[in-house]
Amino acid sequence: MTNGFNLTIPLDVLHLDRDGRVLRVLAGIKPWRLGPIVRGGKSVVELPAGTAARTATVAGDSIALRENTDHAAA
Repeated sequence: MTNGFNLTIPLDVLHLDRDGRVLRVLAGIKPWRLGPIVRGGKSVVELPAGTAARTATVAGDSIALRENTDHAAA
């Protein structure tokens, strides 16, 4: 479950399983809203609203998160 209680902008929310597979995409979640509990969900990625559509991210896609090792950008 995600919550938007401290948000001031809409977000896209990706619910991922333990292998990084997208279980559910919630597009444009508005501030002060609760999101659903997603069965099998182990993590959540919050993105600026519109990102999921722009990147054509859908349930079943795999997401790989990696640490930014480019220290020049920090």
